[in-house]
Amino acid sequence: MEPRQPPEPKKPFETVVQEQGATVLRVCRAVLGVHEADDAWSETFLAALQAYPELPIGANVEAWLVTIAHRKCIDHLRAGNRRALPVEQPPEQPSRLGIPGDGHAELFDAVGHLPPKQRQAVAYHYIAGLPYKDVAALLGGTPEAARRAGADGVKALRIALAELPTLVHSASKGEIR
Repeated sequence: MEPRQPPEPKKPFETVVQEQGATVLRVCRAVLGVHEADDAWSETFLAALQAYPELPIGANVEAWLVTIAHRKCIDHLRAGNRRALPVEQPPEQPSRLGIPGDGHAELFDAVGHLPPKQRQAVAYHYIAGLPYKDVAALLGGTPEAARRAGADGVKALRIALAELPTLVHSASKGEIR
């Protein structure tokens, strides 16, 4: 019997932000749109920073962060009626991470027009790369229902994007075929 290797120590939180920041921002943008995503991204990492010391060693950090981002996005959607209306031209503020998904404005716009469950299933599975069992845990329901919502979302995207031949149908971890 071979002795067990001790688990790797947790990475510094700064490294986690560098490695997972772009994925979390893409998820937030897909669920909320470009203007609300930066706030949700920031709130995600503030909440994660507080909870990170309690995260078990060996935990799936990406799934954990996407779960937090999902909850922050839901909070933003619920609070939307209580916020002031945006101005005509908000000032652009570049992200330190660059602009993940830049160059795919048509795709993110089309994703933004999907019904909420489909939009979230597409974002969490195709953009964040989570398996459907994790998507189901986030959305509440079965993996089969999450897979169906994702498939319906992709089908709707194909129809919506059919007239855009120059659009490259890809996300960072998966393709929308």
